[in-house]
Amino acid sequence: MNTEAKIALVTGASSGIGAATAKKLAAQGMIVGLAARRKDRLDALVADIELSGGEAIALEMDVVEPASIEAATHILIERYGRIDVLVNNAGLMPLSDVDALKINEWKRMIDVNINGVLNTTASVLPHMIRQHRGHIFNMSSIAGRKVFTGLTVYCATKAAVAAFSDGLRMEIAPKHNIRVTCIQPGAVRSELYDQITDPTYRQQMDDLAKRMTFLEGGDIADTILFALNAPKHMDVAELFVLPTEQGW
Repeated sequence: MNTEAKIALVTGASSGIGAATAKKLAAQGMIVGLAARRKDRLDALVADIELSGGEAIALEMDVVEPASIEAATHILIERYGRIDVLVNNAGLMPLSDVDALKINEWKRMIDVNINGVLNTTASVLPHMIRQHRGHIFNMSSIAGRKVFTGLTVYCATKAAVAAFSDGLRMEIAPKHNIRVTCIQPGAVRSELYDQITDPTYRQQMDDLAKRMTFLEGGDIADTILFALNAPKHMDVAELFVLPTEQGW
């Protein structure tokens, strides 16, 4: 897909991978809808993108609330007439052992990591079907391929994203000319680790960051651009990308 003059919607755009992806897409000539709950962060990112000659719009949105997503999608469609790229990036990762029984954290992860992807896809997909083109990116994780202690529920949510992505691709790519790519990053420097309430696991992540060069959000954004710029007849269905030093 030629990225010039395309319209993208990026969730979780207020920081990390989402913010880096928004900047990279805008730098390639795309108009980017920045979706997240922290409107102040989005406004600052819009200003940054515009200062670099790009175009973006801040969309205060909660992926758990279908009405909020519909409102944001409506704004993009009303203003630009279409949505060509969806990046389902919003996610949470509060590590803890299962027997700590942090049930509220489990529910929130399921709501954001799984239902958020489903809700946003459901809002955008009808427009892509009408256009008979589009590209959906779903952010899974190495944790969707391998299970780690302390990450059990998070792994389950990311495995669900990977399964949904593959089934979605099989259903809509041949029928509606819509490509689907599942991104599966390893260790990436982001605000995800700030959500870890268990002090032992938080310390483990801090120690790991001292021993390994984590990927940056821009590295994942480059991965998205790689798949986006593949020839029209090619769907890069899965990309597993991790630090060179990450042997597990």
